[in-house]
Amino acid sequence: MQDMGIQVLFEGINFSRLLAGLWVSLRLALISMVFSVALGIFMGMVMASRNKILTVLCRIYLETVRIMPQLVLLFLVYFGAARHLGIDISGELAAVIVFTFWGTAEMGDLVRNALISIPRHQYESGYSLGLTKAQVYRYIILPQTLRGLLPSGVNLLTRMIKTTSLVVLIGVVEVVKVGKQIIDASRYENPKAALWIYGTVFILYFAICFPISRLSIALEKRVKG
Repeated sequence: MQDMGIQVLFEGINFSRLLAGLWVSLRLALISMVFSVALGIFMGMVMASRNKILTVLCRIYLETVRIMPQLVLLFLVYFGAARHLGIDISGELAAVIVFTFWGTAEMGDLVRNALISIPRHQYESGYSLGLTKAQVYRYIILPQTLRGLLPSGVNLLTRMIKTTSLVVLIGVVEVVKVGKQIIDASRYENPKAALWIYGTVFILYFAICFPISRLSIALEKRVKG
């Protein structure tokens, strides 16, 4: 067992530290997702509007986010903009800003697609009943939009959880960073510990993301059914 290196997982509080690091990753993803949904719904409604100027600006924002890697955005916010402007922000706050910036664009595009897929006669039916535009959106359009968005939104959450592994590069102590710390601390006593530590990190991510992925598939089938 000594040669295998697996015992490093059960030395002291190593495994508890990995779980705590996983919670950091989940917390960053969940907070970012909440902001992304709130802002993305607003952005999607703007993108679906007939205001060409706002639509073009949103499209530029969306394409910029899709072209720019999240890691570069993290570096720009944490090492670039924050330092250049003399603002001292934590790695976690920088991560939330970047993931919200990314998630809002993705959610906005999903909302736009969901809105334009709703038949025009549903808008007209609401107006014929005497509802205002705000009431039509509140009682008819948005409930259908949100129902159709659930599978895609859950899938975006899965992607966001996995992407949080990048924050290790700006000093955030999440599960990958904790794993590296454990490996470095046991480099001489357990030179084969890396396989077990990173294998455990893989299993932890899988244990979180796989059920969410299955939930997304189940919701998609239910919506289509």
